[in-house]
Amino acid sequence: MSELFGTLVDGTAVHRWTLERAGVRVRVLSYGGIVQSFEVPDRELRTADVVLGFPGLDGYLEHPEPYLGALVGRYANRIAGGRFPLDGLTCVLARNSGPNSLHGGERGFDKRVWQAEPVEHGVRLSRVSPDGEEGFPGRLEVTAVYTLDASGALRIAYEAVTDAPTVVNLTQHTYWNLRGTGHADGHELRLAASRYTPVDADLIPTGALAEVTGSRFDFRTAKAVGSGYDHNFVLDKGVTRAPEEAAELYDPASGRVLTVATTEPGLQLYTADHLSGPFAPGDGIALETQHFPDSPNRPGFPSTVLRPGEVYRSGTVYGFSVR
Repeated sequence: MSELFGTLVDGTAVHRWTLERAGVRVRVLSYGGIVQSFEVPDRELRTADVVLGFPGLDGYLEHPEPYLGALVGRYANRIAGGRFPLDGLTCVLARNSGPNSLHGGERGFDKRVWQAEPVEHGVRLSRVSPDGEEGFPGRLEVTAVYTLDASGALRIAYEAVTDAPTVVNLTQHTYWNLRGTGHADGHELRLAASRYTPVDADLIPTGALAEVTGSRFDFRTAKAVGSGYDHNFVLDKGVTRAPEEAAELYDPASGRVLTVATTEPGLQLYTADHLSGPFAPGDGIALETQHFPDSPNRPGFPSTVLRPGEVYRSGTVYGFSVR
């Protein structure tokens, strides 16, 4: 089901799609591919919205920086200096995070209206990112299909093709609060990651892949998340053809359990320490499945280069249960 959600200043209509199956209801916007709400039951069968979102379009337009629920691209996370080498040339990007490029630049995929059409149990979003958009080379045709499966899990399947060499790294920037209200303190996280990528003062990876053993980054056994995280974890499974489980988030108060499966080699844990406006720091936890930050400048990281004739494919599944 779709409905008019609002209108941009230029008159462009934004629609909201409602997906409902197996007791789960998800609402997705054509603006930014945003997951606006995600309603699931707790152990007492009481339903609550477990993601951070705004009730109207104005909230997203007035507070774009948290990327609440957004589909992020053309390159999720940071690229150092807003530039990278590709086939002997230097690509210069829009810089929107100090000297660096973040989440696709000043007007990334999160701030674009996508074409939306229904598919079985879901919606397909598509758009064409023109050559040179935010400095990225190549005309990129992108689709993102959001569906609910028979268990009520949200499956997101991304695909992209290009007419010239470029880089692609897409993710979903939903903030989770399994309690459905207040602060997300007390959530317990388990990550199948034995290493992470240390960063400098600008949150740019140093290039090292550090062991988590004996550090606060060790979530191989579930523990309370706490604050102070905006780091990429190197998933033990690496790049996979089909989504494999990488993370589990649990809220003891409600009993809700979120599992995250992905094809991606990395997962960015962000504890929302800089949220502002109607939300407070720590009100949600972002688990962004992705390739590593600054990969275009790090030959030792898994490649994010996409060439003509190739198809970029990525998939992530958000499943729910209770205990």
